[in-house]
Order: sequence, then structure tokens, then C-alpha cells
Amino acid sequence: MVFLNCGGGGYWIFEHASWNGLTVADLVMPWFVFILGTSVALAFHAMMKRGVRPIQLLRKLTWRTLILLLIGFCFLNYGPADGPLSWSWARIPGVLQRLAITYCILALMQTCFSIKDFDQHQFGNWWASVKDIILYWPEWIIVVILEVLWLCLTFFLPVPGCPRGYLGPGGIGDDGKYPNCTGGAAGYIDKLLLGEGHMYQYPTCKEIYKTTQPFDPEGVLGTINSILMAFFGLQAGKIILMYRQEPLSILKRFLIWAILLGIISAILTKCTQNEGFIPINKNLWSLSFVTTLSCFSFVLLGIMFYVIDVKNWWGGQPFIFPGMNSILIYTASSLLGSYFPFSWEMKFPTSHMEPLFQDLLATSLWVLIAYWLYKKKFFLKI
Repeated sequence: MVFLNCGGGGYWIFEHASWNGLTVADLVMPWFVFILGTSVALAFHAMMKRGVRPIQLLRKLTWRTLILLLIGFCFLNYGPADGPLSWSWARIPGVLQRLAITYCILALMQTCFSIKDFDQHQFGNWWASVKDIILYWPEWIIVVILEVLWLCLTFFLPVPGCPRGYLGPGGIGDDGKYPNCTGGAAGYIDKLLLGEGHMYQYPTCKEIYKTTQPFDPEGVLGTINSILMAFFGLQAGKIILMYRQEPLSILKRFLIWAILLGIISAILTKCTQNEGFIPINKNLWSLSFVTTLSCFSFVLLGIMFYVIDVKNWWGGQPFIFPGMNSILIYTASSLLGSYFPFSWEMKFPTSHMEPLFQDLLATSLWVLIAYWLYKKKFFLKI
């Protein structure tokens, strides 16, 4: 994430897709959301085992949500060179705001429905194979309702001047038929709830599709699917907890989930970029985007689990160090990224050599800073 925010060496593959499709840059935040869900499962289970009461969990999750929202809002709308904050142009949604809301919903579900001791629940042979789902049936009902809501709003909400279910970029896309329909229902809902002045003004589709409408990739409707993505991560955490004595069972279940989600993605997209029922689209956080990235997440987490936890071949270095101060490193690298020594006026900005060197150096410096904080046992916790 730090390397991409620094510029990714100027390579197109490290920039977000203009609309439909995937690049390397589009993988990072969804994986972060997925592992957030896994962390919630592990952390809340540990706290409940220690005897932390539900009211204490509620206070903790409320405080963390509010702090993340505040940091996200201030971080987006103020920098050393921006001058006084003006509400007239302040952007409301953002990465940390979406993470905050996603975390809040998952943490609430875990507070209300988490199970302290799995072993006290007995199952027959068949039911035992899906106990990680059955024991949490209320959470599944909540998530299904949320996803039905996303589908209904996306495909059936009337949007003035736009066809129902429109998922395109507007502008000159679709032969210029719907120039003011960027994002369809997602864009319309954000304009109604947030106002055009409080949305992202430079969406990735603006340059290629000549869009004139603001569109926020961290908008209201997409947050529903962010919750779904984190819920799949939560499911991975439950698998780890329930089958912690059986590493092979954990890997099998990760593989089953990856295959199932991959099949759903293939059906939704028809294995194409633009011709499917629901194309893969990070701007919209479409359902196929979530199922595809969740498929990748289960595979990646399975590989990491096998390499690190089962075989002990690797301890996660150097990623473990910035991971221990993830919010601090993310915000600091973004706020200070345009200052020396993380950036300088390049002599050859059109080549890849100098931008790549600059971005790799900046990333390495932040890893070193994270390592120094780790050695000093300084961890910024919210």
C-alpha cells in the first residue's frame, strides 16, 4: 500500500483500473479489508475468553470507530500546504472511514453473536463439517439482507436520466448515451446523501471517459460490499479458531471457499471484463469484485498460513514491522510522501528508472522507520 501510494514506479499496473477490470493496485485495499475481518474474529474471541464483558466490547468498538472516522476525515481534508479546513469542499467518504464503518458492523456482530467455547457445541458427522457456518447463522442472515439491499438499490433504484441497473462510467462511455450517469445508483445515492461537493472530484474514469460528474470509490453503497468482503475474512478467522488443531482442515476449507467464490465470479462476469452480469469494478465495489478478491484472499491466506504457521519457513519479515503500526505508517507516508527524503524533483520523470528508485527508497525508509518503532516497542493503538 505504501509503495502504491508513493507512485508505484510510474507503471500502469500499479495504478487503479479506469473503470472495469483489475490491476495490482486494486488488490491492496480489499486484502486489507479481508484481513480486518479475520483480525476481528481472532481478537474478539481472545477478549471473550479473557472474560471481557459485552458492554466493554461495545465501548471499545465505539471508541475505535469514532477515532478512525475522525482520523480519516482530517487526514483526507488537511495537509501542511492546504490551509484552513473548509466544510464547503471537505470530502466525507474515504479509506479510513470505510474501514471504520466496516469494522463497526463486524465488531457489533461479533459482540452480539460470538461464541466463547466452540467445543461445548456437539454436531453429527454431516453438520460438523459446516459448524463454522451453522453456529453463526444470525450473522449470515444479516449479511444476506445487506447484500440483497445492495442488489435491489443497484439494479432497481430509479436514477433520473439513467437506465436502471446502469454500472457504467458515464461520460463518453457507452457511446456517450449516459454522460451524467457515472456509477449509476451508487453515484446517485452519494449525491443525495453527501452532496456533490463532499465527494471525490477526480475519479479514475475522468481522464479516459471524460466524465464531468464526481464519483466516490469509498461511497455509501460500496460500503455494503466492503462489509461482505470483511465478513469473508471473518469466516476465515472462525475457521482458524474452530480447526486450530487441524491445519489440514483449515487449508481444505480455505480452498473450498476459494473455489466456490471463484465459480461465482466466473458466472457473474461470464469470464469477461465488460460483458458479464456484474463486471469486476473497484470503483463500485461490485459483487463480482468482492467474490474475486475474496477468492484471491483465501488462496493467499492459505499460502501464508502454510508457510508461516505450519512449516515455520518465514516469520513475515519485513511486512510484520509496518503491520504493527499500520495506521501510523499509512497516514504518515501519505501526509509526508511529497517531502524529502521520500520524494524530490526528478530529472527524468518520464522514465521508469528514477520514479521506481524514488518509490522503492521511500517504501524502504518507511519499513525502516516501522522497524525502529518495533524495536522501541512503540505501537500506536486505537
